[in-house]
Amino acid sequence: MKHVLNVLVQNRAGVLVRVAGLFSRRGYNINSLTVGVTENPEISCMTIVVEGDDRIIEQVTKQLHKIVEVLKIKDVTNDEYVGRELLMLRVLAEKEDRVEIMKMCEIFRIKIVDINRKSFIIEATGNHSKLNAIEEAFRPYGIQEMSRTGIIAMVRGDNKAARRD
Repeated sequence: MKHVLNVLVQNRAGVLVRVAGLFSRRGYNINSLTVGVTENPEISCMTIVVEGDDRIIEQVTKQLHKIVEVLKIKDVTNDEYVGRELLMLRVLAEKEDRVEIMKMCEIFRIKIVDINRKSFIIEATGNHSKLNAIEEAFRPYGIQEMSRTGIIAMVRGDNKAARRD
């Protein structure tokens, strides 16, 4: 089972390496890892998606707590949360396909963020399955380049309550 962990850490150099190293040393694969500063510039939030049963997640959590800069760990997998990923695609945009590609962007409610003579760069946010659908829809035009972030997640409800849990 995939687990989504929100890990609050002190915003210091080397923390990401220590966290990733912990997973690596124990042979656990990180499916996705996203890090960003929070409302407090001294604290970052890591959203880590890792596959494993409850026992493995418990072990990982215990080991994460041993890292000095780790402030809080929350497995939000079973909570109601909002999760989003970012997808950027460079799609071949031949003259005859441009109008159709722009209509598809409207249908998916996504943005064209760059246009040149031969391609569009498209930006989309959403859940994993939506981004997969977008990727497949644009594949026939020719995806020249693609980049995806991992998930970022926030528990629904009062921010203060979510941070205290």
